[in-house]
Amino acid sequence: MSRYPIAIVGSGNIGTDLMIKILRGDGRLAVAAMAGIDPQSDGLARAARLGVATTADGIDGLLAMPEFADVKLVFDATSAGAHRANSARLSQQGVRMIDLTPAAIGPYCVPVVNLDEHLDAPNLNMVTCGGQATVPIVAAVARSGMVSYAEIVSSISAKSAGPGTRANIDEFIETTSTALQVVGGARRAKAVMILNPADPPVMMRNTVYCLVDGDVDPSKIENDVAAMVDKVSGYVPGYRLKQRIQFETFSAARPLYIPETGTFTGTRVTVMLEVTGAAHYLPAYAGNLDIITSAAKATAERIAAYESAITPS
Repeated sequence: MSRYPIAIVGSGNIGTDLMIKILRGDGRLAVAAMAGIDPQSDGLARAARLGVATTADGIDGLLAMPEFADVKLVFDATSAGAHRANSARLSQQGVRMIDLTPAAIGPYCVPVVNLDEHLDAPNLNMVTCGGQATVPIVAAVARSGMVSYAEIVSSISAKSAGPGTRANIDEFIETTSTALQVVGGARRAKAVMILNPADPPVMMRNTVYCLVDGDVDPSKIENDVAAMVDKVSGYVPGYRLKQRIQFETFSAARPLYIPETGTFTGTRVTVMLEVTGAAHYLPAYAGNLDIITSAAKATAERIAAYESAITPS
């Protein structure tokens, strides 16, 4: 099996966890280089010890590295603002990107929902950690009817939220909300993020509320959600339902009043999830970071297989 050289921009927690996942995996991805801006970062030090070429000069340093000539795809694990500049530079080189920031430049990608539609996209956006956890559930519920409104609440340990996460909270909310509609299929959506200061740290928890118009078949929704959870857990083993799905019906005689839109009749579906990290580099409670690095890795592996299949030998 031929190797598929990749590079990682960003030597913080997300970039380092992604690097270790790829190096420990048995797929076709090969880490050719890692670029950061902090020469003292643990990520660059670990990369060097593991035989990966490194630079502390960011995107400029990466473009100047001899190893960059073989790179077919770059993961951006920096910030939304930095990605806008990085994307402009790399697009000129004809190198594909997978964006782990909430910059939302390329199409939103949630592997189990819509990756096959974007295998040729030059810049794929991995939404957010909350989006990777909750969009699949909204998409599963939407198979049973129109989701007129979806609301998700992602609660993560404050200790797992580094400077990049905290600086991008506004982008997190906007990008996640949009992905719930564009990818998940909800007509309207809202995202809420909570940084939980509990000590000891808690696991990532996600609550998904869906208002589904008209009558629904609860058993079908349960089966569709369970199947979706199984698919996600195929690349995020710590992803699971926290408890049974809850259903509440609102009839014409007892509607739900929504200030923004008026009355609603139909079914409210509530799904509660927990994500435990694989602890490759980050603690197990950092499931929010683990799910996006796992999703990005799964996406790159699928792209590598796709390109191999369409490239003449």
